[in-house]
Amino acid sequence: MAIIFIIVILCIIMIWHINTFNRFQSYIIRINEAEANIDSILRKRYDLLNKSIGVIKSNTDEKKVLEDLSDLRSQKLTNFDLDRKIYDAINEFNKYKEEHKDLKKCEGFMKIELSINETEAEIEALRKYYNDIITDYNKMVKSFPSNIAGLLCKFKNKNYFDGKELNKNKNEIKL
Repeated sequence: MAIIFIIVILCIIMIWHINTFNRFQSYIIRINEAEANIDSILRKRYDLLNKSIGVIKSNTDEKKVLEDLSDLRSQKLTNFDLDRKIYDAINEFNKYKEEHKDLKKCEGFMKIELSINETEAEIEALRKYYNDIITDYNKMVKSFPSNIAGLLCKFKNKNYFDGKELNKNKNEIKL
């Protein structure tokens, strides 16, 4: 009778562990999907800024436009780093817009600016979605009893997409 009781307890523990492991895997899949969507929007923003170089050069007398942007293609960057660099490039893009009022009259420039603004709204929504998933995942990693399964499977806390903590172990992307 004691052996049956032990077997039942072990089966319950194994079922709990499998269920908890599957919940972790579900969060990891959702995190990877969110990262892929963020990557897609970052690439779109990068391409828009790249297009703007030609438009800015053709409508101004500037020779060096968004130089840091062209260097990004050869670098391996995390989504966190790429977002920060693209944000800097967008600030430079806006600086050209303010310094050269005739750019506001250029239809190509205005289309690029509109598209960049649309991607900003998209990236904000994706950041929020990503951070929400990370919050739920981190709660599982930290809270009892799921943290036991997390420790056994070596699941660790993940960083939020807020630019404060950059984790070099994130998926690297190459443009």
